[in-house]
Amino acid sequence: MKPNRLRPIVILILSCGFLAVSADRPERKVESNTILSERDPKIWIQLPKSVQYIGADRWELYSVADCEVHVFVEADAQKNVQRLYWVQFEGYLPTKPEAKYEYDSPQHSKIGGLDFYVDTWVRANDAATRPGSDREHVQALIGGKAYKIPPGMMYVRLVHLLDEQKRKELMIIYGEDLAPTGLTVGDLSEKGRAYGQWPAIAKGLVDRAQQKILLVERINP
Repeated sequence: MKPNRLRPIVILILSCGFLAVSADRPERKVESNTILSERDPKIWIQLPKSVQYIGADRWELYSVADCEVHVFVEADAQKNVQRLYWVQFEGYLPTKPEAKYEYDSPQHSKIGGLDFYVDTWVRANDAATRPGSDREHVQALIGGKAYKIPPGMMYVRLVHLLDEQKRKELMIIYGEDLAPTGLTVGDLSEKGRAYGQWPAIAKGLVDRAQQKILLVERINP
């Protein structure tokens, strides 16, 4: 009699465990070079055909937000990353009802009819990474596939806030190896010898990001 009484309980425990694991799985699907998102926002994000899909991760970012990332790269035969595409879907958890995203960049861009805040910067690969951050998760995905990030990269961050509540965002970060410019992160830093060239370099970076990323917003009937 005891085994029969225990069986439903075991099944229930296993079912609950499965649901807990499923909740942490990435929701969006990827087909070749395209991310298919069914919510927040309902959109297709198409990248160049030359990209290689690294993978996805989903977790509670600092215990305040549901975060899902998808990472693509363009790399050479030795797996040296030349271009990075980091796509992130993020929203504050219900346990943080007062939280909202705040961006103050004066630069904006329209992609696929959506408005994005725009920020650009350069970063050395050996710069400190905050434990538990989204960047740490992205670096783990890239390193897990044995791809190598170059010593210096330049990045543009595009952020779209989904509604007036500002509790959900779509973030796309596009990065390029700095080596082809002949400059280093130090050269382009505020006190670097080539800092005056950064506005023109950054503009070219943003233009290329806009050309490489295609967004198709899907409207519910």
